[in-house]
Amino acid sequence: MSNTPISEVAQRIKELRDVCGYTVEELAKELSIPVEVYKEYEEKGDNIPISVIYQIANKFKVDFTEIITGVSAKLDTYQLVREGEGKEVDRYPGYRFLDLAHKFGRKIMQPLLVTLDPSDKPASLVSHSGQEFNMVLEGSVAVVIEDEELILNKGDTIYFNPNLKHGQRCVGDKKAVFLTMIAE
Repeated sequence: MSNTPISEVAQRIKELRDVCGYTVEELAKELSIPVEVYKEYEEKGDNIPISVIYQIANKFKVDFTEIITGVSAKLDTYQLVREGEGKEVDRYPGYRFLDLAHKFGRKIMQPLLVTLDPSDKPASLVSHSGQEFNMVLEGSVAVVIEDEELILNKGDTIYFNPNLKHGQRCVGDKKAVFLTMIAE
């Protein structure tokens, strides 16, 4: 950690906390750290104990070295965030906590709205480079990644490695609409 200023680590911890939907007070309480002490860790960013960084990494299931170095692990599979469950995030190997599409640090394709009709045939499974983001705006969408099918409802989002064969189809008897973006 000698080459990484603690203030940068504090900034990454703050971003991780925000992305996961926690307030300073909530995280401090869950870590059993007095709120004022924890606030100093994030605000001053010069005295965060290694043990606290390790606790945070374990809590949010991210790699300890990712918090320290700021280098995101390769997204090998996917991350699923359910609407209204910001504190219960499914994470899989290689999860990147810099998970918002505009933070991928790569060229982002224009957002595309996709409408799926219940009568449509399931999409063929395809693969391509980069990273993909889908957010369901209406109805329900089945996202198939390799051999796994995930049902996403309105407000659910998924980030995944599109090198894996994947496709989407409408679920139910109403049309489904989702927003998709790809970071090349």
